[in-house]
Amino acid sequence: MRRLVTILIALAMIVPAVTVVAGGKKEAGAAAQTELRMAWWGSQRRHDMTIGAIELYMQKNPNVTITYEFAGWGDYWTMLTTQAAGGNLPDIVQHDYQYLAEWAGRGQLLGLNRFVDSGLLDMSDVEEDAIAGGRLEGELYGVNIGSNGTTFVIDVDMFEAAGIPIPDWEWTWQDFERIAGRLHDELGVWAIGGNLQNWHIWNQIYISLGQSAYARDGQGLGYTDDQPFIDHLRMLVRLQDAGVVPHISEWLAVYDEAGVEQQPIVAGDAAMAFVWSNQLIAMWRAAGEDRNFVLRPVPRVAGRASSVYVKPGQFLAVSARTGNPEAAVSFLNAWTNDVEMNRILSAERGVPISSVVANDLYGRISAAERPVFDYVIEVAQRGSPLPAPDPAGHSELEDNVFIAEVTEPVLFGRRTPEEGVRILRREAPGILQAASR
Repeated sequence: MRRLVTILIALAMIVPAVTVVAGGKKEAGAAAQTELRMAWWGSQRRHDMTIGAIELYMQKNPNVTITYEFAGWGDYWTMLTTQAAGGNLPDIVQHDYQYLAEWAGRGQLLGLNRFVDSGLLDMSDVEEDAIAGGRLEGELYGVNIGSNGTTFVIDVDMFEAAGIPIPDWEWTWQDFERIAGRLHDELGVWAIGGNLQNWHIWNQIYISLGQSAYARDGQGLGYTDDQPFIDHLRMLVRLQDAGVVPHISEWLAVYDEAGVEQQPIVAGDAAMAFVWSNQLIAMWRAAGEDRNFVLRPVPRVAGRASSVYVKPGQFLAVSARTGNPEAAVSFLNAWTNDVEMNRILSAERGVPISSVVANDLYGRISAAERPVFDYVIEVAQRGSPLPAPDPAGHSELEDNVFIAEVTEPVLFGRRTPEEGVRILRREAPGILQAASR
């Protein structure tokens, strides 16, 4: 992590001259008319940028044709799961840290170590810390395509109108609840657009306590004291009952599957938003670049460590069933190392892992994009270590227990926080242990 911090700090001070190399530094020539399929999730701006990068790649590699499909977050995983079940997974898939271990464990993803060893996937300008999140038991299954971290986006003008100072790095959940109540009382808006029942928050509460939601062996929960999560759910109920945050019914009906461009902060209906740092760019463009936003970390448990960490924003992975593994990996290599492609992609998924690419972009990005780089630099310096990937069984536990039996029933008033957390404690081991067999 120390070497990654050094490189990230250098981005803020040095923008060296860069020689653009078509397709990355060691791109392999593609065979005659190779056809690849690619899939990703994201906002409309991400779709447009990704299509532009793909088109540039095909111009540089006229023997390669890439067709593509994309969707929003929820629909994407439904689509991908259906395709995987039918043996029809795209050659190149955008993947996420919370699902990588599960998909690799099912044999759906291609191991990439041999391509790194051969130089087809050139990692010479990438620090090991930046790619370690894609390794499982020593094998690389996903290439990090942008480092980021969870964050609270803060509308500076709203805070000033309410007479509230911008929170500092060490702010706590108690600070958040106090500030949220004042924002609502002074301005008559939601303090934050919602989604604080998100499972990432659950995990980050325990990261702040030096633990994690899951045990390292993936067989159960990674903590023994349920009280911090009970306290968090109680706080959410208080805030919801007071109208300080959207009611869960409104969140599910309007915002749950909406892109970040639809977050309440964009329309001025909330003073804060909980998002991934790379999402600030799309949010800021939708709100108008005259808006005054800053990033602050997710609050920590009082007296404890930071709750945030530098995370692989997304991965590119290759289907284990691809008929063209070298061509697919060559595209991953270009995505990692090609400066021109990354100028189109514009760090929308997070800070690029190649120091050459990141240096080039830092000198070109707009005022709306620079806080993303600066925030990742700060998290690398002051945040907590990257937790282990989520175990197989995470998605089942999240959907069928964490959401269906805990957070939503609690926020709808059908179950107390204590009852919900007892169910989570009871059900988690069986699901996680069954999935690991």
